[in-house]
Amino acid sequence: MNITRRQLLLLPLAVTACSSANKRRRLPAGSRVSALGDSLTEGYGASSDTSYPTVLSQLTKWKISNDGISGNKSIDILRRLPEIISKKPQLILLGIGGNDFLRLVPEKETISNIKAIVKQIKTSNIPLVLVAEPHFSVGALLGNFSDHPLYREIASQENIPLLSNAWSDILSDKKLKSDKIHANEIGYRIFAEKMRDFLKSEGFL
Repeated sequence: MNITRRQLLLLPLAVTACSSANKRRRLPAGSRVSALGDSLTEGYGASSDTSYPTVLSQLTKWKISNDGISGNKSIDILRRLPEIISKKPQLILLGIGGNDFLRLVPEKETISNIKAIVKQIKTSNIPLVLVAEPHFSVGALLGNFSDHPLYREIASQENIPLLSNAWSDILSDKKLKSDKIHANEIGYRIFAEKMRDFLKSEGFL
């Protein structure tokens, strides 16, 4: 088989991507997972049985605890974290920051809190996935949401998987929203499907 120079240059990247996914421990049916976050995790704007953790539980056959609380900021998650860790989940899906942006919490404080959350989870030897949330830019005022760049920065620095553009894409589509900043039943299902596909690509499923 002939390999071009470009293919040869790309080969280390492909090997790195594959080895990264292979390092993840596949979680079998019945595994305990915490979906930790704010109203987007709780499922505000839809019924509890159509929240993304509930739908994802059906898709993965995992036992997913919906640990989302509407209005939570990053500091609230940091305070709740010891209780979450004490339950010994086998994976944490962390989605937080939207309320920090809404309430104009200084960006440095939000970054510091999220990094502290990530480090405590890692110290507890619990795998995690960070979920990017949109920030309220000029584009967002026109209905075109985009991820806040702090998530990519944190994921890169802490070497953790990041699910990006999921909420931003959903909240940019009026048909998938219950109000200006929350999904509806269809939106939450689409997010759960995006998360499932991402978890597969990362080797958790």
